Amino acid sequence: MSSQRLTQTQKMLQKLSPQQILLMKLLQIPTMELSSRIKEEIEENPALEEEFNDSDTDTDTDADIDSDINTDANDDTDFDDYDPLSDFDDYLQDDDDDAAAYKLRTNNYSPDDERYEAPISNEESFQDILIQQLGYRNLDEKKYKIGMYIIGNLDDSGYLSRPITGIVDDLLFTQNIDVTEEEVADVLHIIQDFDPAGVGASNLQECLLIQLHRLEEDNEDETDYSLPINIIENYYNEFTKKHYDKIIRKIGVSERQFRAALKEILKLNPKPGGSMDNSHRSNYVVPDFAIYNNCGVLELTLNSRNAPELRVNKDYTEMLADFAKNKNNKENRDAINFVKNKIDSAKWFIEAIKQRQNTLYITMEAIMNYQEEYFLTGDETKLKPMILKDISEKVGLDISTISRVANSKYVQTAYGTFPLKSFFSESLTNDDGEEVSTREIKKILMDCIEQEDKSKPLTDDVLTQILKEKGYNIARRTIAKYREQLDIPVARLRREL
Repeated sequence: MSSQRLTQTQKMLQKLSPQQILLMKLLQIPTMELSSRIKEEIEENPALEEEFNDSDTDTDTDADIDSDINTDANDDTDFDDYDPLSDFDDYLQDDDDDAAAYKLRTNNYSPDDERYEAPISNEESFQDILIQQLGYRNLDEKKYKIGMYIIGNLDDSGYLSRPITGIVDDLLFTQNIDVTEEEVADVLHIIQDFDPAGVGASNLQECLLIQLHRLEEDNEDETDYSLPINIIENYYNEFTKKHYDKIIRKIGVSERQFRAALKEILKLNPKPGGSMDNSHRSNYVVPDFAIYNNCGVLELTLNSRNAPELRVNKDYTEMLADFAKNKNNKENRDAINFVKNKIDSAKWFIEAIKQRQNTLYITMEAIMNYQEEYFLTGDETKLKPMILKDISEKVGLDISTISRVANSKYVQTAYGTFPLKSFFSESLTNDDGEEVSTREIKKILMDCIEQEDKSKPLTDDVLTQILKEKGYNIARRTIAKYREQLDIPVARLRREL
């Protein structure tokens, strides 16, 4: 039985031509990465180039060349007429061979329009700032190297998760530096004195204590930090579980005193490295689509800024024409093979880009029309249940193609920029027999939690009862699943004094 399944899989793979595989890969690429992929293809294939506004471009050149090189039937090289992309439309089940030009551009930009790129921040990284502070200390060469190694092992949050014994071994085996645990600990304490406070801690508890002790030393407003330090140092486990009543009872303080201590703790930074790390700030979300509400009529545009117009290099087409005049020469036949392969590859890539843009547009258009009420109002409760199959049937494309389009793509709306896959959701039936989106359930769930009394947060059982009263008959375990998907902690951890 297993061998039969293997044979079927191989046959399915054989149905996809290299050109179809190329299109499938291009569909997965978001707009931000498309420019790099096109540049990579241009570098690899000299027959492909970006099209500029050339008035003297001869559009009939390719056809003339194909006619010239197919006149000799006795030629060893097969130059019969063929369309390498003829099966693209069959595979995508799309009868629209040529996408309308306005669908492939944003706001009717022409190829020679000036294009603006988002500026990239050139600020110092978190490690650079720590290394700078290390240089201010009067350290010998050995301690400086230890400090550099420790800084290099801090994670993005500023923590040192590697134990001191491991650092001792690493320095010995990788840098041939023989150190003791005490020497590493001494340098680590120096780094823990750097800004921002809390760097170099091994865990969150130590990070908070470093910050509290720093505040106690630099106390300018004479705030008493003894209680916050006591809570984090001796009752950390109870604190993380929000067993506040137990801590108050054990320490013997009033609720007012505990609330004041809690206020100071909540001011601390749990991720000191993240507060100064600029290495990830240049990661921008570039929407692949934009939807505008023009007086009650939705308008869709496709972001084509990173998809320049492409064409076959004219020099290569002229070269092929010259070679074709004397194709009986064996060397010319080899050259014709090489040049024609490059030209064909360029044509395939150009067509694949066009197919990509057209497929993206018609898929997003179908999603926009399906969820028209939401895009007009921005009300999440208006989102209809929608699965990949729904859109697949509307546009006549395979479900896997719709999945590739929805993956890693974003759409800009008047209500924010959202990932495409966020509009897909399963359906549930309410008490009235109507199908509603699970997204609608999550929105109601989130609203209930936002409006709850934080001193007595709503449990999953209570949330289940509330939703049942609203007409949504959902099990408690389903409520818990939706709550976790929304990154909302359990009631006990949402409690505030």
